[in-house]
Amino acid sequence: MQNKAGGVIVQGKKKDKLHNRLFTKVYINYAFMVTLFAMILGIIFMQLYQNATIDNCRQQLFEQGRTIAKRFTEFIVNDDYDSGLEYLQILIEVQQGDVWSLSNPNASAPMSDKLESIELDEADPSQEVIQIINGAFEGKEMETTGFSDIHEYMTMTVGVPVAGANGEIVGAILLNAKVADQNSLIMNSMNLIVISAIAALIISFFIAILFARQLTRPISKMRETALELAEGKYETKTGINRKDEIGDLARTIDFLTDKLMENEKIRKNLEQMRMDFFANVSHELRTPITVVRAYTESLVDGVVTDEAKRAQYYDKMLNECKSMERLVGDLLLLSKMQNPDFAVEKEPVNVIQIFDDISRSVKTIGEEKNINVEFNSNQEMAMMLGDYDRLRQMFLVILDNAVKFSGEDSTIHITVMNKSTGKIVISIRDEGIGIPKEELGSIFEKFYKSKLRQNAKGSGLGLAIAKQIALKHDGNIEVYSEVGVGTEFVFTFDGLSEEQLQQV
Repeated sequence: MQNKAGGVIVQGKKKDKLHNRLFTKVYINYAFMVTLFAMILGIIFMQLYQNATIDNCRQQLFEQGRTIAKRFTEFIVNDDYDSGLEYLQILIEVQQGDVWSLSNPNASAPMSDKLESIELDEADPSQEVIQIINGAFEGKEMETTGFSDIHEYMTMTVGVPVAGANGEIVGAILLNAKVADQNSLIMNSMNLIVISAIAALIISFFIAILFARQLTRPISKMRETALELAEGKYETKTGINRKDEIGDLARTIDFLTDKLMENEKIRKNLEQMRMDFFANVSHELRTPITVVRAYTESLVDGVVTDEAKRAQYYDKMLNECKSMERLVGDLLLLSKMQNPDFAVEKEPVNVIQIFDDISRSVKTIGEEKNINVEFNSNQEMAMMLGDYDRLRQMFLVILDNAVKFSGEDSTIHITVMNKSTGKIVISIRDEGIGIPKEELGSIFEKFYKSKLRQNAKGSGLGLAIAKQIALKHDGNIEVYSEVGVGTEFVFTFDGLSEEQLQQV
């Protein structure tokens, strides 16, 4: 795809590699997060479950051991060894693990051999079991977990002391349980966790699809919109209405679209103005050049031989050259004033003094029509910051037009007022033919000229220059007119107080 400037806009390939797609990256990261979370959760759960299972097994064995030891104490106190023997046999038959009862040889009155299920020599216990037995003979409850050579699997052994009639430790109860059964339960739980993790990954795939689509669709739409904008289709909008960062980006692109449309309109207007400018300049220069060429050809070809006629031709040629010189000067001045970087040199200026200076020139211009100039002011001074020569030129343009479009024996009214708001308001009103309402909005445009005979020799740049001078002085210019009554131009500028004059 190429833009208007001839550059190439690279459009994404439809067959991009899968791993380069945003959807794939979102899913991979999402799946990795779920998998990692499941693994960490599984490990933590397994450890906690294993510890809880072992602790539960240990507590159960100790509870059983204490219960059995309590019953043995009752048998010893009541001297009911037959019942105790029967109880021991029942325990051995119903207990899932091993139950052993041992007599304490160190006691003053050891437990009867009728209640002893195994002797220490017969058991051939490991060193850990011996420590448990000795601890139980000392009145301690102890346990150990390890691999049993006898059973050939992991076992847990607990020892609980048995007290006699006088509270002396006369024996011990040993309980032995298979830990492998607990490990099997733990492994089953682990398998359940793995299955749950796989199911979570499958579910996360569909969730990732929905999430990725919500994320990638607006991005793709914004990409398409950007490409449309690159082609100059500035009316294109994203159409995305979301209240998140993606929505903010979409609104920014839409805002950019509006600005591009606005700039495009400005560009077209400037282009049209440029074309109109060159057309107007060409038109304004064509007539004097044609006249000068015609007169010159007549003189060169010897068509005009009368000296008086030749002098008349020379005079007309000179006037046309002056007209072209004035037009070029006005164009250069207007171009300079319209440059945003151009700044007038400002200094304290008395507006009343300016009108005193130009009043003589205006009277001279209006002498043929017997036009009177009337000046009024509410104060002797009206100070402002400005360029004296530029302000003089601006007012002369307005006064020259006032004379040009006024009838004979009329009056031009000039009023300068210092307002209490600190503003200086200047009014220049004539009693001329006036301006039609439909033309009021166009009089400050370049090369605008009315079709009246009074404006036949005008360049159409005077009022445009006057407005630019007013703008460069941070002022405002307004015009009021009524056909057959007259026209009034009103200028407003910021005035200077005495305190401000002292600071300047």
